[in-house]
Amino acid sequence: MLLRRLRFADLRAAGVVKNRATLGNWIRERGFPPGQLTGPNSRTWSEAEVEAYLASRPVDPKPVRVPLPPKRRRKRRAERRSMQLMHRASRGLARRRQISS
Repeated sequence: MLLRRLRFADLRAAGVVKNRATLGNWIRERGFPPGQLTGPNSRTWSEAEVEAYLASRPVDPKPVRVPLPPKRRRKRRAERRSMQLMHRASRGLARRRQISS
């Protein structure tokens, strides 16, 4: 029985991995099989070892993340400046009322 060898493009087409960086991380950190170098710049994996890895992964869905409340939008410079001017004007008006009373 001849085992099929999978290249990166085959892994991507099958939906196993999306990019090479993720694949490298999985090999280093998550126990994905390192495969075998079949040329100076090509690596392949046996179909059996990839299937064994996928079978060993948890099948429970990921927990649902609770969305964070939206961030407050920072006021633009012109808005901040107009707010400062209005605040100063109201302070000045309050001082004038205190002086005239």
